[in-house]
Amino acid sequence: MKTKLYVLYGGKSVEHEVSLKTAVTVLLSIDESRFEVYPVYITRDGLWCTPGRLAKEGLTVERLIARPSYRDTASSIGEILSGVMALPGPKVVMPLLHGSNGEDGTVQGLMELLNVPYVGNGVLASALALDKAMSKEILAQAGIRQTDYRVCRFDEWSSDGMAVVRDVEARIGYPCYVKPASLGSSIGISRCTNRGELRAGIQEAFAYDKKLVFEREVAGREIQVAVIGNERPLASLPGEFIHDRAFFDYESKYMDKRLTMSIPAELSAGLTERIRELAVRAYRAHGCEGLARVDFFLDGEGELFLNEINALPGFTNFSMYPVMWERTDGTSYAALIEQLIGHAVARHEDKQTIRYSR
Repeated sequence: MKTKLYVLYGGKSVEHEVSLKTAVTVLLSIDESRFEVYPVYITRDGLWCTPGRLAKEGLTVERLIARPSYRDTASSIGEILSGVMALPGPKVVMPLLHGSNGEDGTVQGLMELLNVPYVGNGVLASALALDKAMSKEILAQAGIRQTDYRVCRFDEWSSDGMAVVRDVEARIGYPCYVKPASLGSSIGISRCTNRGELRAGIQEAFAYDKKLVFEREVAGREIQVAVIGNERPLASLPGEFIHDRAFFDYESKYMDKRLTMSIPAELSAGLTERIRELAVRAYRAHGCEGLARVDFFLDGEGELFLNEINALPGFTNFSMYPVMWERTDGTSYAALIEQLIGHAVARHEDKQTIRYSR
């Protein structure tokens, strides 16, 4: 019997479009001789629905979008759970939901309640990795070096915004970055070189979150590492994007056709191994399982700073994560998906040995 694979995509998130691009690539790559695929679309309003079984031929983002039968979230989720995900036989869920309401542990919690295996990180690791402020606390406790940073909540800003600005200038300085704490794809992030840009960046970031992170800029290279696995995670060879922008923003990541990947990144053998070791340490410190991408800054003096850990990295066939694995050990995109499904099933089976009664 084929395993039923439920692919969740879209979502109530500003990274909705990124999720759709990821879903198209994944759906085109799944081995249909092994998996019976059921796409589940989550609208921008958080309603769950399905476009039905989709043929690979001519599959586009537009064909992934479906119209929900209900106008309230609870009823739409109930329809999918009782009508689609309740089908008999072995099953696994693959959440391809970038950002809030999907990458942050919310959907993962639902899958735990349903007691079904799902690809990627669990509730805690997902929540920690998406929340940059909490992630930095974890990294600090693990003794992993980071750039100088400061966290600000909306109530602090609304009470005395000028005090926040002066404190950032004193502790962080310029250039600095202001970021929504819980978001990805560089959305809502501003690079600030003076007070006016800082105030504007704060206003922009608070449109996406009620908690912000300020960071000192590290001038140099951005190095990325792909990590996969559960109890014994493995790190890929490091890679980097070659670009000439001061700030690698959303448009740079997804629309700049001049971007080129350098995999493996041109680093000494010793530095390569140190980066891979630190990536695994950060992965374990967050309690990650399944996959994550760990990003570093390497300054002009050779000093290394961990930037962030991404629990659901970009996953199209042109994204850094799958390409790093292909160039590390020859793992194809389709084989990588099957590996991740295998890790999901293994973790789920391990959890079935836990006792819930005395």
